[in-house]
Amino acid sequence: MNNRSIEEINRKIEQGEATVLTAEEVSNLVREGKEPKAEDIHVITTGTCGIMSGTAAIFHVKAGEPGSFKKAKNVLLNGVPGFPGPCPNEWLGSVDMIVYGTAHSVYDENYGGGFLFKDIVSGKDIEIEVESIDGDIIRSNINMDDFGTARMIGTRLAFKNYTAFTNPSEKSVASIFHAIEMEGPYQGLSFSGCGELNPLQNDPVMNAIKTGTKVLMCGSEGIVIGHGTRSTPEKPNLMISADMYDMDPHYLGGFKTAAGPEVFNSVAAAIPVLNDEILKNTYVLNEEISLPIADIKGRHLPLGSTNYAQVWEGTDERPVYHPETCRDCEVCIVRERCPTGAFSENLNRRRCFGCGMCAYSCPFGTFEMRRGEIQFKSEDSIIDIPIICRQSDIKRARELADELKKRVLEGTFSISKCY
Repeated sequence: MNNRSIEEINRKIEQGEATVLTAEEVSNLVREGKEPKAEDIHVITTGTCGIMSGTAAIFHVKAGEPGSFKKAKNVLLNGVPGFPGPCPNEWLGSVDMIVYGTAHSVYDENYGGGFLFKDIVSGKDIEIEVESIDGDIIRSNINMDDFGTARMIGTRLAFKNYTAFTNPSEKSVASIFHAIEMEGPYQGLSFSGCGELNPLQNDPVMNAIKTGTKVLMCGSEGIVIGHGTRSTPEKPNLMISADMYDMDPHYLGGFKTAAGPEVFNSVAAAIPVLNDEILKNTYVLNEEISLPIADIKGRHLPLGSTNYAQVWEGTDERPVYHPETCRDCEVCIVRERCPTGAFSENLNRRRCFGCGMCAYSCPFGTFEMRRGEIQFKSEDSIIDIPIICRQSDIKRARELADELKKRVLEGTFSISKCY
């Protein structure tokens, strides 16, 4: 097929004549031996969801009445530190600040920036505490209506590929790459990445996803600013920004790890099928995508590899909850360990991340979930290692890719022209 133009694709979108498939739909056709042709498809939507530590938010928010303080020295939002500035905002009663998604509350070790962002986007009341440069403390409650600016920026999101982790040593290890201390040797595996659905896995050399590309970030229309930090040609990632006012709280939140709370969010990108090369790059299959395995306490020390078919296929996206088997333990280990706070008296399936920690942790079978396992070759034997913690959520990734497909088909999302 000769090259299409972005304008031609956008005309098809405007006229309601565009053919749109998700990346998984393309991969399934390839598996069936029905490779699609470029002339028959206009747009392919992709998605990913998982812990993305390089996430921050830029806020401008009212903290007090005009004249109530000169400048802010320190700021806390639900106990999560913000960094005032760069604008001084003298005597305005408002504060500019940046808050890290990985910041930890000074009052609650299990609450951090990711949980805060979800609460803000959900419209909940947030306690703001400002210490002025004169030592005065100003406290008030705010919500989304009080934010003049609420913009998220991801400094490194949607890596093309990730690394899985296991612990080869006898001593347990606390890490951001596992919800609890990981026992060893080789007692379990944690991993991230959505395989064949992931944006850059379908556009590995960034022919279509580039600076200026429109994307969905947690459901809000955002833009790719450029390559993210730590991006390399072999392992690219994206820097993205989007307005938090339009975000859906379902697609972002906090995730507790053994090293403290992290942040998860979701990204979906539309790939315009401009030519055969762009389409053929989307023929990727989970079984062809390598997933390196590293020592959890030495993340750059390779131990082996598996692939995304091994970690995703034949597994459950969500646990099945059997309340009749619950023993009502005085201290519920699932409630203590659930990274997103999805289990209290019942399982909140909307809040659930599908990480698998509940099924791994409960000794009474109250939570049932096929999490899968991988075969690992050690020096002198082959070891079956169970998957005990997913730090990516294929269900949310698929939902956001489907949402983007819906918007393109409805004509509410067009393809940006990038140079």
